[in-house]
Amino acid sequence: MATKKKTEYVSHTSPKEISATSRCAVKIRDNFYTIEASETRTINSTDGLNMDFEWKALFDEVNTIVDGQCEEIINSFGNKK
Repeated sequence: MATKKKTEYVSHTSPKEISATSRCAVKIRDNFYTIEASETRTINSTDGLNMDFEWKALFDEVNTIVDGQCEEIINSFGNKK
């Protein structure tokens, strides 16, 4: 079987926006509660941006929102199983 030679391509484009979604389902007794947060950020210029940090900050934001909502739901039911 022939193998394909991997070519390294460097993209020359810049993103115009980035989006992230976080979702969590919590089961309390016989009910499921689903929480979701989504955010899109517009990028005006990538000059001086570290996109790895931008992605991390975006996911940290939506994950924090979902975590907080899950905690509120769990606490509202007295954390009973």
